[in-house]
Amino acid sequence: MNIKPLADRVVIKMLEAEETTKSGIVLPGTAKEKPQVAEVMAVGPGTKDVEMEVKVGNKVLISKYAGTEVKLDGNEYTIVKQADILAIVE
Repeated sequence: MNIKPLADRVVIKMLEAEETTKSGIVLPGTAKEKPQVAEVMAVGPGTKDVEMEVKVGNKVLISKYAGTEVKLDGNEYTIVKQADILAIVE
């Protein structure tokens, strides 16, 4: 089953957060911060006022508490408005 977002919405899949700090300390699951980097899985057509700037496959940085989380076919996705995407990570 595919998700086809409407208007200026984007379907993203969150990338896993780092499990160790730069100094090598392993973090337990409860201490990990919610990841803010995601991969774009699907992009809506945009609206008359909003041209879509992201493409499928882009890695993006999103607002910390943005979007609606959905589970489909055992996978977790987040649907956000393009305005909640802060930057494209290159």
